Amino acid sequence: MFSNIIVHKVGNKINQESLVLSQEELQLDEDMNELLTDFFLKGFKSEEQFQFYSDTYLVNNPVYSSVSEIFENRSKFIFESENIAKHLYDATENPRVQDGELFICYFAGQAEQENEVAIDKIGIFKTENRNPFLKIYPKNETFDIDKDYGIGLSKLDKGALIYNTGKETGYAVSVIDNNKNGDIYYWFEDFLKVKQRDDEYFHTQETLAVYKDFITKQLPTEFEVSKADQADFLNKSINFFKEKEQFDFEEFTNEVLEDKNVIESFANFKTDYEQDMQISISEEFPINSAAVKKNQRYFKSVIKLDKNFHIYVHGDRKRIETGQNEKGKYYRLYFDEEK
Repeated sequence: MFSNIIVHKVGNKINQESLVLSQEELQLDEDMNELLTDFFLKGFKSEEQFQFYSDTYLVNNPVYSSVSEIFENRSKFIFESENIAKHLYDATENPRVQDGELFICYFAGQAEQENEVAIDKIGIFKTENRNPFLKIYPKNETFDIDKDYGIGLSKLDKGALIYNTGKETGYAVSVIDNNKNGDIYYWFEDFLKVKQRDDEYFHTQETLAVYKDFITKQLPTEFEVSKADQADFLNKSINFFKEKEQFDFEEFTNEVLEDKNVIESFANFKTDYEQDMQISISEEFPINSAAVKKNQRYFKSVIKLDKNFHIYVHGDRKRIETGQNEKGKYYRLYFDEEK
């Protein structure tokens, strides 16, 4: 549960809505504290993490600067929460962005296991959507009913959870945005200014992404490969990531791509990808299973035949044959049993 909490009302500056700042922290009982803690934190399920950055010096990132001050001195909690709210108000440059309540919370770290390091966290949460609900109350010998609007507790609209670790590189930050209002940059870029952390999740995700692009886009332009061959490459790659704990570029390419010319083409494609995206993908890293699970849905090996058939390829490439006769092109599939 949180140790400190304050709420500010942040309107849309472009629409000439106001910014209303609280002067005091909220004082909540234990039940309300627990209720809000669950509401704020239950949406942070992904292992994908980000870090603050700046185009100049890191200290010039307003949110980074404010949370750093709070971590250093809790007595600055109210003052810096106001600075965060002001920055969010100034960052609103799209008239479609909804107004809402901005909650700033401080979570004092608690070690759940022996030898575990307790890490303090700061939460920044914004609620935007108003949901209708019914109020039913007794009136004389019957009941009356009214409709009102309030904050639903099923899903948080926007949130950021900053861990007090890795200060020199921009902290570790978890971020969610479930209500983009037609503006995908508002929360991640304009307000927080964060980028994905250079960790095992990042390297697993980016390696899968560049490999998939290579197989589906580049490979057919350089080599004679069928859709079945492409499906086989995708299957072997995702199985490699599922079965291994450690990624090694040479081991991966030798096992999955095999042909030295294809391996060379992939290495060149990866280099171009890194330059275009302005990132660096490691050739050795621990494989993050959460990143594999999230990205495997994009590795569906499907052969689409006109509008009549789809062939889902899950296994042995040798059990698929292609050909052509007087009736047209065909696929021949071999199997042991029908289910």
